Parts: sequence; C-alpha cells; structure tokens
Amino acid sequence: MRAVGYKTSLPIDVDASLIDLDLPRPEPKGHDLLVEIKAISVNPVDVKVRLRAQPEAGAARVLGFDAAGIVTAAGPHASLFKPGDAVFYAGTLNRPGTNAEYHLVDERIVGLKPKTIDFPQAAALPLTSLTAFETLFDRLDIKRPVPGAAKAILIVGGAGGVGSMAIQLARQLTDLTIITTASRPETKEWVTALGAHHVIDHSQPIAPQVNALGIGAPAFVFSITQTQAHFAEIAAIIAPQGRFALIDDPGTLDIGLLKGKSVSLHWESMFTRSIFQTADMQRQHDILNEVARLVDAGTIRTTLSETFGTINATNLKRAHAFIESGKARGKIVLTGF
Repeated sequence: MRAVGYKTSLPIDVDASLIDLDLPRPEPKGHDLLVEIKAISVNPVDVKVRLRAQPEAGAARVLGFDAAGIVTAAGPHASLFKPGDAVFYAGTLNRPGTNAEYHLVDERIVGLKPKTIDFPQAAALPLTSLTAFETLFDRLDIKRPVPGAAKAILIVGGAGGVGSMAIQLARQLTDLTIITTASRPETKEWVTALGAHHVIDHSQPIAPQVNALGIGAPAFVFSITQTQAHFAEIAAIIAPQGRFALIDDPGTLDIGLLKGKSVSLHWESMFTRSIFQTADMQRQHDILNEVARLVDAGTIRTTLSETFGTINATNLKRAHAFIESGKARGKIVLTGF
C-alpha cells in the first residue's frame, strides 16, 4: 500500500524530510479496525513528531493522526463497527499513522462519520474536537461554576484548529462568555464567526485587554499556544479558585504564580487515553459520536480551511511548512492517493 513517512528527522525544506513509501497492508487484531483512508488532516503534532522522534536506523515512520475513511475489516474483539461503516478518528502516538492507504486503529477511539458532511470535512474534526472537548468538559469542567468568578472563558489562540473547536463547543453547549485571542484581521473575523463574544490581540499584553472588557475575572483560561509568553498575565487575570488548562509545550512555567489564588492547572493530551489504555478509553468513541451528532444537527461546523490535494510526500511537505509558518487558520486537509 502507498504511504508517506520519514526515515530521518529533517527540516521540511529538505527533500527527504517526508518520502513516499510502499508498505505491506496491515491486518486487524483485537479491537482493531482496518480503515481505508479517504482523507486526512495535518496538525501541529505531526510537525513536532517529525522533528523530535528519530526512527530506528533503516526504519520509516508513518505520520498522521486525523482521518476519515471506510472500515474494511475488524479484529476478533471489535464490536462497535462493521465493514462498510464510514468513520472518523484521531489515532494515537504509539502506532503507525494515518498517512497511508490503509490504517489500523482501536475502535474505542473511533466515531461514526457525520452524515451531513464529506470525508475531507470530517477529517478536519477529530483531533481538535477531542482535544477541545476533553479540555473543556473533562479537565476544566466548565459546567461547574467558580464561586464569584465571571462566567467566562479566555481561550488563548482561538484561530487554530483546537481553538476553532473550543469556541464552538463553549458557545453552543454552555452560557459562558467567550473571550479569545487573534492578531490578524482574517483570524479575528474567523473566531468571531465561530462564536467568540470578545476578541483581543495576543501580540499585545492580554491582561489589560481582558480587564477593559469590564466583565470581571474569568473563571477559566484555556491556553493553546505561547503559554510561556502569556503565563504571568494569565495568572494575573484569572479568578481566585479558577481553573487553567494548557496543551502546548512551554519550557518552564512559574506555577507558584497560581498559588495565591488557589488556581488549579490541568494538562490535556488527547493521546493519554489511547497510549495508556485507560479504563475510560471508550470516552473518545462517545465524544466523537457526540461531535458527529452536533455537526449533523447544524450546531457546530467543520473547521476545514484549506485542501492541499492528494496524499503524497510533496503535498504533505507543503502542509507541514504551512503549519510551521504559524499562519494556519482552521485545518489543512488532503484527500485520497
């Protein structure tokens, strides 16, 4: 089968940074589904893995997490799906990725594809939806109020894939006031269209901008990007006993800044449940099915913003370069081989 991967961690402008491969078609075991990949999307984690995870000598690593496709076979312990089902999912870090014609995935982290959208639109959703949903409802527990705090959430970095989903989920499923950050006219327009009540500029100090809104100290802060740069101001403006979550990789954080307010800190990694095979691993299956329901009801929409052609090394290199530029808005999708 055709696939795209890498044998050496290299800058994306080097020809061998991503290469076309010919690999054996895998066979499903246990809870696995074998999925014929129809579309994928590219995430910042693809870039991070390519740059940081060196494959064993002579081996190739296939990247890719988000996917939408058709189940072609199922392992002996799989019971949630059958061949012919259209599905979408976000894969895991410790297995080969979705940048391949056929892919194995544990059914407990797979959802039925929304019926009202196509495969490319569906492929844009899983990783960001899961990350946003888990952060908002499993980590921050945003439906549980913080006494005395403003019923508000600040989302730092709202225009990317995760932020785009977090804005929609918070707007449609809660009564929170949503403050988000964006710095360019097109990204400000994007986050406003998704449902943000207030947009502030993260290229400027954020604390004075939040204070100027006059709504009080937000109960929740979700930092998606540049946490290290904004952390002191986040600590300054979050409400006492507020809850703070992050998903990026700051070098260091002075978490002592949170102590005086008894602010709790929550990490979110969408891969935790699948890597550690947690007892609630099937929660991701349930979340994706709920996302599909919300999409089909017209409550939330796909965040696909650009399509970069078919799945091959050339197009994936272009997608990785665009992610690395920091200018991505929404999600980049590739379709078919």
